[in-house]
Amino acid sequence: MHWRPSEADEAEEVAFRRLYGDWDALDPAGLTRFMAAYDREWWVVGGWAIDAFTGLTRPHEDIDAVIWLRDLPRFREMVGDRHHIWSAGAGAIRPVDDDWPEPHEGAGQVWLRDHARAPWFLDCLLAEDRDGQWVSRRDPEYVAPLEDVTWVADDGIRYLNPEIGLLFKAGNGRRKDDRDFDRCLPLLTDDARTWLAESIAGLYPDHAWLARLS
Repeated sequence: MHWRPSEADEAEEVAFRRLYGDWDALDPAGLTRFMAAYDREWWVVGGWAIDAFTGLTRPHEDIDAVIWLRDLPRFREMVGDRHHIWSAGAGAIRPVDDDWPEPHEGAGQVWLRDHARAPWFLDCLLAEDRDGQWVSRRDPEYVAPLEDVTWVADDGIRYLNPEIGLLFKAGNGRRKDDRDFDRCLPLLTDDARTWLAESIAGLYPDHAWLARLS
């Protein structure tokens, strides 16, 4: 499937890079090599997870890995002094180091780069848990074992289930999210379609995707 960003998407990307700097993101294979020494759970969400599910690809500005927030100290140990870690979110970034070992308030992820003039190469989301179980950022009442909301592909990488990824994307309103929905829809199981329809209806009752999920 041929896909190219719209002018609005490109303008948003230019504005983002002007504010925060360039990206030269890892791909899934590169991420696997980078995380080889990390002995805790991690998984991939976002567009790359949709690619893995559909077997179709599109361009990606970054890759969204996820670790547990509780495991951030272990992640820092694994990264060591090879790269710089910054907490990102709420319109601000700040180093994660010995002076600031915790993400700043409102930060839901960390970005990695080699130094101040180097491009960012990894966006790592920080997942909260409740009694060891995954908690949805879109619906905090939805709590489940990680194994129930992810799957492991032939490449050995754990990916977020497509219906859950699409629920996240439903709130973004971007053209690439509509394209990801188009790619996934014919492949979703009946149970996944029903869950996605009910979840979107609860959060976004006027969403355009609902007509196609009915």
